[in-house]
Amino acid sequence: MKIKSQKDFWSGLMFVVIGIGFAWGATNYSFGSSARPGPGFFPLGLGFLMAALGGIVLFKALVVETEDGDPIGAWAWKPLITIMAAVGLFGFTLPLLGMAAALPIMIVMASLAGDEFHWKEVLLNCAILTIGSWLIFIKGLNLVIPLWPKFITG
Repeated sequence: MKIKSQKDFWSGLMFVVIGIGFAWGATNYSFGSSARPGPGFFPLGLGFLMAALGGIVLFKALVVETEDGDPIGAWAWKPLITIMAAVGLFGFTLPLLGMAAALPIMIVMASLAGDEFHWKEVLLNCAILTIGSWLIFIKGLNLVIPLWPKFITG
């Protein structure tokens, strides 16, 4: 069987492997029931969904003909390192600065990874994602995540 799209083949394979890994890792947690899901419910469903989507992309890579084989380009090291550093910095600053400061720092830093950077769009993303994260994780799910820096809350 001939691979007709290199990009789709490798990305589909990656999604299948990561999806199976998530589903397998979720088996270590209690599944619960549909009415009262346990901690393994979401990662198991997400793993299966990710593996299924990866399978669809993988199938497309083997069936749908492309003009030049859709080769994989060079690694984009700057965006990769910048985004990984932004996520690492978020994990480090969250307990110290709280979500209200750590999340915008991460968003601004991750935005620098792209070719286009516009302050208006980045600040709008910061506001929407910070408010949305506060609503979902702190208000909606009642997670104990610091919102404000330690020096403000005491």
